[in-house]
Amino acid sequence: MRPISYSRAGDIAGAIATVSSDPTSDFLAGGTTEVDLLRQNVLLPRRLVDINDLPLTEIEDRPDGGLYIGALARMSDVAEAPMVRERFPMMAEALVLGASAQLRNMASMGGNMMQRTRCGYFRDGVSPCNKREPASGCSALDGFNRGHAVLGVSDHCIATHPSDVAVPLMALDARIHTEGPRGRRVYAIDDFFLQPGDTPHLEHPIEHGELVVGIEVPGMAAARTSMYLKVRDRESYEFALTSVAAVVPMADGVIGDVRLTLGGVATKPWRARRAEEVLRGAPADRETFARAAREELAPARTTQLNAFKAELARRTMVRVLETITATGSPS
Repeated sequence: MRPISYSRAGDIAGAIATVSSDPTSDFLAGGTTEVDLLRQNVLLPRRLVDINDLPLTEIEDRPDGGLYIGALARMSDVAEAPMVRERFPMMAEALVLGASAQLRNMASMGGNMMQRTRCGYFRDGVSPCNKREPASGCSALDGFNRGHAVLGVSDHCIATHPSDVAVPLMALDARIHTEGPRGRRVYAIDDFFLQPGDTPHLEHPIEHGELVVGIEVPGMAAARTSMYLKVRDRESYEFALTSVAAVVPMADGVIGDVRLTLGGVATKPWRARRAEEVLRGAPADRETFARAAREELAPARTTQLNAFKAELARRTMVRVLETITATGSPS
């Protein structure tokens, strides 16, 4: 048994000071991931600082039609908020599809941005894993890797990023707000999630004691007809084999400033910029969609077990693009 001390923070500055002064400490919010990892001896903090009393639960309108979502806003509250459902339906869809109702009632938006991979080798606590123990090796490379990433991978890690809601947030160019020992920082979401490279244990650019305090979602009129589609082995709150978040504005049958992000197939929420380049200014037809999907998945690095994910991602992209351009809204 490992002793762990526990305290509840009364204010943001106090929480940051406590955690930043002790390298063995960590923040505790909803605990839906962290508690699991504590039980599995994957995370080994000696102190937990509970931040649930901090005033970070707001869901606020912004003048540009966007939103500011506090880091401790619960996933269920955000999914049910009228402004989210009306202006950013793909966010609401991703939140509902991301976890059971019980978990959504506990899990926080900030915690979701910080959640760890579901790679079984990372979570078993004993297999070589460069995320858990740098330079120890990656068991997934030659192991059971059916659910692992095919984009953004390296020779040191092929773990898939697990978040659903981070996928539409990436398409919307959201910004992550933090407070830490160096004051307030704002990260573009694409910069907030790091590809593994040769340092897979570094998943974010933040320092120890830096706390996610909010998520800023810029206004985007076209997002009112956005769509999130998730493909999984079973419907009962399984993690994505692949998913697609899409905003596809059109004029006279021609695609405008399209936004596409893939989930379930990459080491981070994957902005499909190669596909966007093909689609932007092109006719909204199946041939264009298929060409864009092929272009995006061309760099995929697959194994014998997960090669199907590249084809599945291509088909899912085409299906989403056909649906959203045909109906103007999710079916």
